Amino acid sequence: MTIESALVAAICMSNPPAAAAPFPPTKAVPVADTLHGVEIVDEFRWLEPLEKESSEVAEWTTTQNDHTRRVLEGVACREELAKALEPWMTLGAVGAPRMTEGGYFYSERSGTQNQAVVKFRLTLDAEPRVLLDVNALDEKGLTSLDWWRPNEQGTLMAFGLSQKGSEMSELHVLDVATGKWLDDKILGKVSMSGWMPDGKTFFYSGLRDVNDPYSRETRQHVLGRDASLNPIVVRQTNPSEIPGAGPSTDGKWLIGSLFKGWAKNDLWVAPMGPWLEKGEIERTMIAEGLDGRFEPIDVIDGTLYMSTTFGSPKGSIVAVDLAKPAREQWKTVVAERPDMVLEGVSRMKDALVLTWSKDVCTQFEIVRHDGTRIGAIPLPGLGTAAVSTDWNRTEAFVTYTSYDAPRTIYATDLAKKDLAAADLKVWARTEIPSDLSGYTVEQRRATSKDGTEVPMFIVRRKDMPFNGDNPTLLYGYGGFNVSLTPAFNPTLVPWLERGGVYVVANLRGGGEYGEAWHRAGMQGNKQNVFDDFYACAEWLIANKYTSPARLAIEGGSNGGLLTGVAATQRPDLFAAAIVGVPLLDMLRYQDFLIARYWVPEYGSAEDKTQFETLFAYSPYHNIREGTRYPALLVTAGENDSRVHPLHARKFVARMQAKATNDHAQDPILLWVDRDAGHGQGKPLALRIRDEVDQWSFIMWQTGVCGRD
Repeated sequence: MTIESALVAAICMSNPPAAAAPFPPTKAVPVADTLHGVEIVDEFRWLEPLEKESSEVAEWTTTQNDHTRRVLEGVACREELAKALEPWMTLGAVGAPRMTEGGYFYSERSGTQNQAVVKFRLTLDAEPRVLLDVNALDEKGLTSLDWWRPNEQGTLMAFGLSQKGSEMSELHVLDVATGKWLDDKILGKVSMSGWMPDGKTFFYSGLRDVNDPYSRETRQHVLGRDASLNPIVVRQTNPSEIPGAGPSTDGKWLIGSLFKGWAKNDLWVAPMGPWLEKGEIERTMIAEGLDGRFEPIDVIDGTLYMSTTFGSPKGSIVAVDLAKPAREQWKTVVAERPDMVLEGVSRMKDALVLTWSKDVCTQFEIVRHDGTRIGAIPLPGLGTAAVSTDWNRTEAFVTYTSYDAPRTIYATDLAKKDLAAADLKVWARTEIPSDLSGYTVEQRRATSKDGTEVPMFIVRRKDMPFNGDNPTLLYGYGGFNVSLTPAFNPTLVPWLERGGVYVVANLRGGGEYGEAWHRAGMQGNKQNVFDDFYACAEWLIANKYTSPARLAIEGGSNGGLLTGVAATQRPDLFAAAIVGVPLLDMLRYQDFLIARYWVPEYGSAEDKTQFETLFAYSPYHNIREGTRYPALLVTAGENDSRVHPLHARKFVARMQAKATNDHAQDPILLWVDRDAGHGQGKPLALRIRDEVDQWSFIMWQTGVCGRD
């Protein structure tokens, strides 16, 4: 034991956690179902309604929330941690500009603002003008700006607003010259599909019935027209498939897609003329019923360019002459590469900018429309980058970040064939309050149960002792083709300063190594994700970074499912888990909110084979009587439109009833945020509160501090 760890242990022993008031017992009302010959007893189904539907559920939640607040606010380092986090959470942020004929649009949030504002500059060096400030609409900060999009002329901007994290966006339109809102208003969880070149017409997607998440349709809107008269382009007919459509940049084509999960979709095009003149869609199917993703880039001179995983799991670019669209006529412009994954494609003047990922770090390449390589965009290091371009310009903005590099936005001109680092000029940079040179970032690999090598990023102090006694937080997601790439997280700094180690595991189910990596963690392969996570934890222990007594885990949404499974399958491996906005009852998840969209990813208990997979790992159904589990902080949002809070409520109730935990030492806690949804759009004060809650819980449970 080092002097540092001995002092930590002494502090914890001299300040033993005070006995927390016991959580209230939860009544059990067993309900039995038989699925595929298996009887399933659910004692806490009565906790499934939302609070607005059940005063009994609301009262139970209040009691749980009150208990959680008492416990968390008694953590000894809480006040100190709040002070340490505040300067890091009030850094402010700037987004990369979007270019239009009329000027530059970008988002910016000062350190103390609840929500970002949209600003406008006539030229890149001109004085900025605040175009839209939602903070002025709601002093509590509970109104969020979900999205915004200017027309090509830069004269109008459409945007979406929602309340309390509900993501039920209302579409509005703003006149850039005057700052006034037009009378146009469209309700129903609206998202933008694209402006037409005239700058007065756009396509959008929204819900026909706000109470039916499977009633999505795409419509066309002309400014000034009553939204109820907007013609329907495509309409949803299947709960697990999402149709969508929007215009090509030149406005000559409608490009439509039918989403069938995160692994495949159909794609079609239609000439815009017949739609505008007669409301008819003369559809040409490009891809239908094929096993792959087809993502349109644009139609350029009668040729559809698209990226695809069909026959190329790591991605390729294909050109389709719309006069000869048969598959045998397709031309591969950029072939799949064995060592990189194609993450995205954007248009610039006379070329395409490709975003590649190699070993979970970004690389850029510029190619002509025929695939001929022009050059690359240099980056400051191994990290995550994005590029903002315009179809008729060579001007671009590059955003770069890494675990030890705050976000910086560079302005550049891509017309130069061989760009050098000096050709990237800093346009905006996040200034931080202290030096990060004492920390290091490393990438290591663990071997999973089936022999698969699983990479992970480790952030730690350079002088960390390899004694197996360092407090460590392991984070993961592992699903929906989502890649966890290096990014600066300012809330990590107080943790690192106290000797903490932060680890991000790149699990199967994500998109880090292409579609094959994603599918290796889907449906019947889901256990691979959990095994990968355990392999990373065991590698950290075997290599003397930490020990089970000092190892915590965290995940949210699908990552909350991950940590819920990890806590129930391997309670011996972890001291604590944060289970954020999670899915936990995997036998009934598909029956709530928008969850049928996730059946292609997880499967459904309605299918016998899929039921067996889900039942085997469903956290709610695998809590064992008489077992000591890691300390748990389970969170949910009452206004969540994606994951129903029933999962968190039921899981905590059953865990509290069955676990043998000493609830003064390793409690099972529930926090249901009544002013939030899935996490998006929270005001600053609530974000700080959440970070203080979670970090103080982790520090307590990994021995960094005790309770008063």
